[in-house]
Amino acid sequence: MNPSREKTVSSAALRCALGLAAVFAPMVVAAMERPVSRHASPPPIIRLLARIAPPQPKPEPVMALVWKGADIDGDGSPDFANPTGAVPRGHDVFGDGFFGARRDGGSRAHEGVDYVAAAGQAVRAPMSGYVTKIGYAYAGDTSLKFVEITNPALGYAARAFYVSPQVEVGASVHLGQTIGVVESLQDHYPGITEHVHLEILAPGGDRVNAAQLITPTMVAVVDGSVGNSAE
Repeated sequence: MNPSREKTVSSAALRCALGLAAVFAPMVVAAMERPVSRHASPPPIIRLLARIAPPQPKPEPVMALVWKGADIDGDGSPDFANPTGAVPRGHDVFGDGFFGARRDGGSRAHEGVDYVAAAGQAVRAPMSGYVTKIGYAYAGDTSLKFVEITNPALGYAARAFYVSPQVEVGASVHLGQTIGVVESLQDHYPGITEHVHLEILAPGGDRVNAAQLITPTMVAVVDGSVGNSAE
């Protein structure tokens, strides 16, 4: 190899190395003075993509059905509650469970609302007040009973039928308190949907539609709880 050319190449390589050292030396010194953090911020391209990427959709909330009782006296608290926590009875071989449904071939109207239940489950007080009567659902038949609760302040009364009572006449009960358990109707009406028949008597004694006083609503479940169902 030509000695002069070898000297020229060596000089060029030396100048290149010195140039690279001049460029990277400040970076090395800075790195030594400020070590890389374990939680270094993401590169600019990642931050840019995060800003322009479409937002991830939020998961749909889990909803639950609860029953809201009307506030008759305007104190901010419900005055009525669903006695079983279930929906009104729909149509079955014995008819319909809504208020005013045809009974006895149309000769009379259904005077209450039937709330679906399971035999043996707890029945809750449909309103606060005093137990003023425990009677029989049908004359001459002692197998099926009802519990009557009267609220003197409101002037309303409620009767829950097909209940095996766990309260006595004269007892004070509060809204939603267990007052008994559901009695099976199968011996009396084979094949009927088990239910509690609820009658609400307004001041003066007229029966009114319980479904207008106890209405369903959907609320979001938060941490496994639906919060205040205001029943």
